[in-house]
Amino acid sequence: MEKLKKTLRDSAGMRWLVLILISSLMFSTYYFQDFFSPLKDLMQSEFGINSEEFGRIIALTTIANVFGMIIIGGIILDKWGIRLAGLAFGSLATLGGVVIALASLGVFGEDKGTVITWMIIGRVLFGSGLEVVCVVVTKTIVKWFKGYELALAMAINMGFGRLGSALAIAISLDIAGVAIAPAAIFAASLIGMSLIFFLVYIIFDVRLDGQTNNGVKKEHNPEDDFKFSDLVKLATNKSFIYIALLCVAFYSAVFPFMQYAPDLLVNKFEFSYVLPEGATFIAFGSEALGSTFVYIILFAFALSITLVPANLKGTQSKMFARIIIVSAFAALVFANREVLGQWMINGPKVASLIPLGTIIFTPIFGSIVDKKGKAATLMILGSLLLIFAHLSLSVFNSVTLAYAGLLSLGVAFSLVPAAMWPSVAKIVAENRLGTAYASMFTVQNWGLLAFFWGIGALLNKVNPVVLKAIEDVRKNLLAQGFTGAEVSDKIKIMQLSGELPYYDYTWPILMLVACGIISIFLAFKLKQADKEQGYGLELPSNG
Repeated sequence: MEKLKKTLRDSAGMRWLVLILISSLMFSTYYFQDFFSPLKDLMQSEFGINSEEFGRIIALTTIANVFGMIIIGGIILDKWGIRLAGLAFGSLATLGGVVIALASLGVFGEDKGTVITWMIIGRVLFGSGLEVVCVVVTKTIVKWFKGYELALAMAINMGFGRLGSALAIAISLDIAGVAIAPAAIFAASLIGMSLIFFLVYIIFDVRLDGQTNNGVKKEHNPEDDFKFSDLVKLATNKSFIYIALLCVAFYSAVFPFMQYAPDLLVNKFEFSYVLPEGATFIAFGSEALGSTFVYIILFAFALSITLVPANLKGTQSKMFARIIIVSAFAALVFANREVLGQWMINGPKVASLIPLGTIIFTPIFGSIVDKKGKAATLMILGSLLLIFAHLSLSVFNSVTLAYAGLLSLGVAFSLVPAAMWPSVAKIVAENRLGTAYASMFTVQNWGLLAFFWGIGALLNKVNPVVLKAIEDVRKNLLAQGFTGAEVSDKIKIMQLSGELPYYDYTWPILMLVACGIISIFLAFKLKQADKEQGYGLELPSNG
């Protein structure tokens, strides 16, 4: 009997190369999503953008998706396929990035209202492309990894996204310097570069389709056409409803928080925005590039601790490999302890602990789901960590608890997605995954719109005295000829000396605890529904 012909996806090396090419889109779009996070203070000093206006700019990123753009994109993905949909929506995200960059340069006008309007237009365009790009990437991974290391591949892809978020939070202020424009231009350029990688991927995807169909174009199957009855089926599936609502509750407590985290740490725990001289890593004359290498090393450590032992035989060999890797990493940290110690009192650098936890733990949890299962149980655990994190950062004033809360949030942020997204592939048929993921991203955006904007609006509401005092000082200093960056520094010095009050973040962050409580309830209901419907969410993904 003739051996079955091997395809590109049967090659482990080709699968992982495809994963890297595709994950560059996830990296760049997540970077762009979060690069404003450490710039909130600079946006106020340069353009006079307050917390509510900052929240509005970020929140309206989701507006097209709230009204169904992602579902339309999912339908287009199912009909056009990965290649055309990826190019179309990746280009839309890039266009949004270009508009933001031009707005920050003052091309459309330099008054605050004009800058805000065009930044919102850019974010809407970017957001319309962003979510469909995420669906494209996720469906691509299913196409190449189903039956292989699906959960691990999804976890690593998420890790690339979190690496983008971590770098955006950590280095955007370094790139920006005294103005928003350099950071915006750099962030937009990253998306454009990732589109080039996607073009390379398309070459392999065409070859795979040719091999899968023996070089003959796949015949059209009417069953693959989108039908509104598919949405009805999803909306009447208990397991899908619970996992979709869990997606809303969980991410509403994470993504919006990340936009405000650096400012929270500066205002609540008196961290700094700017590192002292000598407390930076320099690479080729650049602080930003030096910081980038730090995060790349962390990402490499996370992958090695997961992948190297997995490819060794015997328990002792695996344990020995882990000891060597952890020891080498610990030695590196110890050698740079003085600089890293200064990072631990810097708002943007410490805030990057949120996605940093995911870089380390997402591949580990993905591997656990592949081998052991327990996806619904892990979602419950992640929701508990979410509650602890936000209580630590809102109710208490302990710096130690703040560190623990950020790390817990990072772990939760890796644990829940590593369990959630492979579970969807068990609940929904493969030819409807585009519609399913698009539906989940749509309802997720309802929560993001509310909390992106809500945190900023509530922050203004509970801090009217602080808002007026800072704005009065800002106007006075600008009238004296100070630059935006100088205004920002002087305001922080005045806050440290007690001349100006800090923003009180207690209530805006405390309301996120409710999202964690709702997440636990939904995870329990998902686990119960799975017992009835038998999708095997608690079973391993391999096989």
